Amino acid sequence: MSLAEATRNAVRRRPFLLEALRADVVNYTAAARFLADEIDVGDDTDAVSTALSRFADELPTYEIDSRDARVTMRSGLGRADDPADSLLVVGDAGFAPDSGSLTGVIAAGDVDCVAFSVVLSRLVAEDVDVVATGVAESLVVVVERRDGANAVRFVEDALDAVPERDD
Repeated sequence: MSLAEATRNAVRRRPFLLEALRADVVNYTAAARFLADEIDVGDDTDAVSTALSRFADELPTYEIDSRDARVTMRSGLGRADDPADSLLVVGDAGFAPDSGSLTGVIAAGDVDCVAFSVVLSRLVAEDVDVVATGVAESLVVVVERRDGANAVRFVEDALDAVPERDD
């Protein structure tokens, strides 16, 4: 495998670095040092830095796309015995209204896996513990009651900053 291929693969294993390359906010020398052990170039990071720069030139520019989604909050969620009554089912765990003290944040509309990723990243960055989540026709995030109102704001904000993807 060439150094360029190894560099690209290392970047793809770190989505944060891929997005930073697209946004043109990377110090290539620092990023090369960060990746040097994995790519096994020792102290010679100049070639990795050059490979990063070339890779960045090939990536689509980072542009954001505001999503048209309605975000609502549903209080009183808890584990459900019958998944049929649940707002969200993940594996064998269902979360239904009027069953507990959790809060569901529901985004309906223009949501997909990219929006899902941005929402989860934003909640992690804001130190909101996510109990369960899923996306299909809607995006649902289950959080503790005390995080509900803030989670709604964070989800709304995140949906206004979803990166565009080339199709």
